[in-house]
Amino acid sequence: LDWWHADRYCDQRFAQLLFEPPDSEQASFSRLLQSHHIKGSVWLNERDGVLHKPKRRRDHVVPVLVFGDKTDTKYVKVLSDFPELPAVTACAHLQWDTRTQEIATIFSYAVPAFINEFQLRGFVDEEGFVRFALIVHGHHSPYLPVFRADGQWHHFCVTWQQENGTWAIYADGKRRASASGLCAVGLSAPQAIYGQGTFIIGQDQDSLGGTFRAKESFSGNITDLHIWQRVLSMEQIEKVRSCWMVEQELVFGWSSNALEVESTVQEVTAQFLCPGPVEECRVFEVGSSGFRYTSCLQSLPFICRYKKDAYWQLKKVQLESSHLLVSRVNALAERIVVPENVFMSDVQDMNLSVAVGALNVLATVLREGETPVESSDLLAVLQLLKQVSSVEVQEGEELEMLEQLGQYYVEVTELILEEQNIETWSSVSQVIRGPMAVVEFCDRMVSLLAPLLTAGRTKITVQHRNVGLRRVTVKYMWFGYGSLQRCLTGGGRSAASQEVPASDRGQKYLSTAVGTAVISSTLLSDYQEISTSVRYRLQHRIKVGGNFRVFLRLLLHVSPDAGGMWSTAGCSVVTSLPDSTACFCNHTTNFAVLLQVYEMQQRTTKEELTLQTLTFIGCGVSFCALIVTFILFSAVGVPKSERTTVHKNLIFALAAAEALLMFSELAKTNQVVCFMVTAFLHLFFMAAFSWMLVEGLLLWSKVVAVNMSEDRRMKFYYVTGWGLPAVIVGVTLATSFNKYMADNHCWLNVQTNVIWAFVGPVLFILAVNTFVLFRVVMVTVSSARRRSKMLTPNSSLENQIGVQIWATAKPILVLLPVLGLTWVCGVLVHLSIIWAYVFIVLNSLQ
Repeated sequence: LDWWHADRYCDQRFAQLLFEPPDSEQASFSRLLQSHHIKGSVWLNERDGVLHKPKRRRDHVVPVLVFGDKTDTKYVKVLSDFPELPAVTACAHLQWDTRTQEIATIFSYAVPAFINEFQLRGFVDEEGFVRFALIVHGHHSPYLPVFRADGQWHHFCVTWQQENGTWAIYADGKRRASASGLCAVGLSAPQAIYGQGTFIIGQDQDSLGGTFRAKESFSGNITDLHIWQRVLSMEQIEKVRSCWMVEQELVFGWSSNALEVESTVQEVTAQFLCPGPVEECRVFEVGSSGFRYTSCLQSLPFICRYKKDAYWQLKKVQLESSHLLVSRVNALAERIVVPENVFMSDVQDMNLSVAVGALNVLATVLREGETPVESSDLLAVLQLLKQVSSVEVQEGEELEMLEQLGQYYVEVTELILEEQNIETWSSVSQVIRGPMAVVEFCDRMVSLLAPLLTAGRTKITVQHRNVGLRRVTVKYMWFGYGSLQRCLTGGGRSAASQEVPASDRGQKYLSTAVGTAVISSTLLSDYQEISTSVRYRLQHRIKVGGNFRVFLRLLLHVSPDAGGMWSTAGCSVVTSLPDSTACFCNHTTNFAVLLQVYEMQQRTTKEELTLQTLTFIGCGVSFCALIVTFILFSAVGVPKSERTTVHKNLIFALAAAEALLMFSELAKTNQVVCFMVTAFLHLFFMAAFSWMLVEGLLLWSKVVAVNMSEDRRMKFYYVTGWGLPAVIVGVTLATSFNKYMADNHCWLNVQTNVIWAFVGPVLFILAVNTFVLFRVVMVTVSSARRRSKMLTPNSSLENQIGVQIWATAKPILVLLPVLGLTWVCGVLVHLSIIWAYVFIVLNSLQ
């Protein structure tokens, strides 16, 4: 199956797609698979974040230009002033007329100096492929196949840049052709595309803005043409293909108002169903014991992974149950609506009408209450709810049916949470971690209701007794106190609350009270989940007072996988009143993680927020001070010397590192950007420490005679300050590329010991600089003692002691931050929160 169906196959059987085996077990695991005749590639689960297949592709309503038969009159002129283009990207959606094999001009851009300044042409070859050729400055690339001439809509992009005359052609999200040297003549460098020209769609200009020929005209449909004054990246091209706009350096954006359309060219409005993003998923290579990424749409073998206790409980439930409810549902529906055996059911893409019919029958049987819900029945119902929550709503389907689906879904959810089913939930506790699993399914279901939102209807509410869904820009779910509390506490039995670590390093509570109805909330933008800080105020469903107030912070962060309870991670209480609680949820990163070499002890949300605030304030003040100092060194005319040069390099490295650290939180949402931020943070902080080492060596050269000229010393300093960090980062990336970055923030991985590629060199530098400081202090104290005896030979003992104390304290206070010795606190942050505070205050202000 493809990755999506493989993941769904395992999920619907209450299992997980196989995770990457540990390094020590890869060879033996590969041999095990080979012994079962499994070869080639096997799908793997994603540890760093689950890939999400878009539940609904974006609607895109755009004006489409319809060019009929080939003529010398039909054209469309772009009414836009084009600047000089040292680089360019042009993208559009295109529907090719397959009736002719003659060359057609998609667009042409002409200037007085070059009529064929920038042009894209194509034709259909004998094998049924459309071939494109790009023309720049009159120089012609070869015709190369880009997509099939199948009469369907295709997306294309062409890019060119002045440097080396590099060009590329993309079609349907893939690069089809690329080369360099387009328009380069002899040894001369390519020139930029001239500005202030005439851009014509559908015709080849044989003179500026005119003289068209029918045999070279375009026949077909074109829309969504955009032009940028830059070369877009592969990721940006994929965004444009999926109908998301890239605003940076956009020269022309598709709009009817910016086009001069010749009267015989038809202009119609069409609704596109844009393609979803092309994603790559990880696979394990059986035999070679390696890993790689490939398109998630390929059909490959896969393995479902169970926890041992869950598997045996599942087998036991299947054997001991009578399947009365499932049999009743299937008999009433006169077909297999709910399979009796969860191991044997097929994974199928259920459509909307089938889903509505299945839930209608199931709700009817549950509503009757005549058939008890056994363990296997409960699992089968949950399996069906999972399948329904993955339904893809197609264009043109009736919205009334979609709303009906939501109503049935909520009703079934309410019915399986009734009090008589408490023991049934307990009997499958190893397979399903409590009723919080239902919350997860409902969370998926709410996203399906997006098509119901219109300009005239901005809120949707679907409710059945104590369970409900609401969809606005923020989606909510609420469950009445009785619906979840009975199943969470095992029939209302009292239990002492027990505090244990959660998987996300928060606290999870094994016995809790549902104090408010809303238990899930997600912020959305254009049907996509977005990450941001949010403040909530929740009304209590039960009277809260005394010692129970501490539990209120648990209600915002649902963690079904961590034992089916709530987690404190990332959320804090702002105000707590008897009838309501205000909460603030956020996820932060702080300065103290840089030298953290062990997994952190549990911290409260307040502590994390304090650390983050101190980091941002300290780094901000430090960054501003560093920039001002750098400007003063550069502009005020400070005499040039070794010390000045070393100071400037240290200032630059430290300022770059702190700027990246302050904004690293913004990069967490994009794995590629986060990886790059991690690498540059590693480089600049390593460079800062290397220049601190140079500061120490420079001091040493002033204390001890060094037989090396100033020129040679500066070369050595530059190699140490920039060359050494580049080597360390390069070697680390080459040897630990897949284990380089931490899971929760943009920094080096502690669990895989990659952090020692930073901490190890830093500890060495700190040891050297400590020795340098000790030697400098000894020399300073000795000099101060001699000076004191010479200038004030009859001074009192107290005065002499005071002079020596100041002679000791002054170099220590001045040199501690310059030599980076305050960073020693960093390796102690895992011991106590106090060390984290001290570390941040000392070093964010360095």
